[in-house]
Amino acid sequence: MSNTASNPSTPRAAAPPARARNRRSGSQLSPETIIEASLRIAARGSADAFTVRRLGEELGADPTAVYRHFRDKDDLLLEVADRTLGEVLDSIPEGLGWQDRIRALADGSLAVALKYPAVASAMASRTTRRANEFRVVELILGAVTEAGLTGAEAAVHYRMVGDSLLALVGQRAAYLLFSAEARAADEASWTREYRLVDPVAFPQITAVAEELAQVTQDGVYRARVEALITAIERRAAELAA
Repeated sequence: MSNTASNPSTPRAAAPPARARNRRSGSQLSPETIIEASLRIAARGSADAFTVRRLGEELGADPTAVYRHFRDKDDLLLEVADRTLGEVLDSIPEGLGWQDRIRALADGSLAVALKYPAVASAMASRTTRRANEFRVVELILGAVTEAGLTGAEAAVHYRMVGDSLLALVGQRAAYLLFSAEARAADEASWTREYRLVDPVAFPQITAVAEELAQVTQDGVYRARVEALITAIERRAAELAA
């Protein structure tokens, strides 16, 4: 019988490095932990929330372990995006009329887009094809139907609202991913370059230069949402006449 276990002079196998010991395998991860890690990265304003290298660092796992749970980065993106739609839906109070449901959807969509800009900018022209997206579609269709639109009219006005909100919040989110210097230069242009244009060549700009400098992104967003609601009301009234 060997006595190596009790012999203090017997050499022991070297312990694995701390980095290797702490890295988790794919079997120790779950889709939920990977989605949550992606959301944490996206909430920090990072544009690389869906790179396996960045996720591996966040999870303390081999980057390729992500592929044990998702087909590819796009599959992960769609799952994460659908999770953010759930946050939007959770922000909408019960019992609102159709106009206020659209307003609440718009407000929630913008808030969540600014919280996770990398997700919203990537999804501006995408569809998740998942449960929470179906719930959003049902909400908008319910609103336009309540307004008085049915059939093809309901379908096209649903797309008008849904596609417009995706584009609007995606644009705002993408802007946050630019450097602070680039954003500052763009924002200052209304008080600098636009006030210095040649009034003969650009009389319309000159006439409202002060007003242009006072416009805010939130003000523009609210005006666009109200324009969508007005378009639905006008079309419903035309069909009812």
